[in-house]
Amino acid sequence: MEATRVDTAGLPTSPALEPLLPGGAIRVGGTYAVPESVLLAMTMLQAASAAGAWCAVVGVPSFGVEAAAAAGIDLERLVLVPDPGDQWLAVTSAMADVAQIVLTRPLGRVVPGDVARLSARLRQRGAALVALGSWPGADVTLRVTSSSWSGIGQGHGHLTERRATVTATGRAGAVRPVSAELLLPAADGVVRAAVQAPVVLPGDTRGFRPVAVAS
Repeated sequence: MEATRVDTAGLPTSPALEPLLPGGAIRVGGTYAVPESVLLAMTMLQAASAAGAWCAVVGVPSFGVEAAAAAGIDLERLVLVPDPGDQWLAVTSAMADVAQIVLTRPLGRVVPGDVARLSARLRQRGAALVALGSWPGADVTLRVTSSSWSGIGQGHGHLTERRATVTATGRAGAVRPVSAELLLPAADGVVRAAVQAPVVLPGDTRGFRPVAVAS
């Protein structure tokens, strides 16, 4: 496991999240909080995992391996500890020794001393922490501030994709909030930046070709 570590100053992340993170990457030794969305937290792991990094998930029993594989996370380099009990902080700290990104759900009060010790360990081991919930002094907090689903008609249809506004805030408001529109997920299950559909004015046919339509 040690031989597969990617020791760089920044870990790759999903292109959809790059505008929300300082430097467009996950910083080694950094701490990130994702209060509500398991899918958003999962997306934080995807690019680093695809690049060969080990990832660990602690205390998140709802983290599905099928969804992780569909998101592009390498299951052969994924360590899952669904129920660490009251030892979640010790387990999270231990996972920093073998994984470059550790996703954990805080299961109790985190005191400043614990935060300082874990942050030092992350820096020493070249890892980063993603907390599914609040985390004291997180470098960046990502929140879904608004969202809407598409696909449901008048009493029929299936949910196809979710358009969400994700807002990033820095530690103690030191960084000005930044927002991005994401498909979380898109119809194919992938998280990506939402592309605004072009507005076509009546009578404007520039860039369009006639298409035959069967009657």
